[in-house]
Amino acid sequence: MTKWVDAGLVAELPEGEAVSISVGRYMAAVGRNGDACFAVEDVCTHDGAELVGGTVIGNEIVCPRHGARFCLRTGEALTPPAYEAIRVFETKVENGRLWVRPS
Repeated sequence: MTKWVDAGLVAELPEGEAVSISVGRYMAAVGRNGDACFAVEDVCTHDGAELVGGTVIGNEIVCPRHGARFCLRTGEALTPPAYEAIRVFETKVENGRLWVRPS
């Protein structure tokens, strides 16, 4: 079974944006939007740009390079120029900390 990675205190995660952390062999964009926390692979499937630095709007993250939008729940590419989904990591909150499990 893959170990969970401690992503930090939920209260210290940025609201409406993401930070990059190492999750196993991947870099993950993690953050929170209200009470919801998320962790997705920190790479746009359009051209490999980092998603960190992009805006989080509701349940979507916007790639800062070309504006592609991805669903934070499913990873689905919602707008061009991206057409392939991003990886979504399993998350849990325990004792105020966000934990992320690499897939």
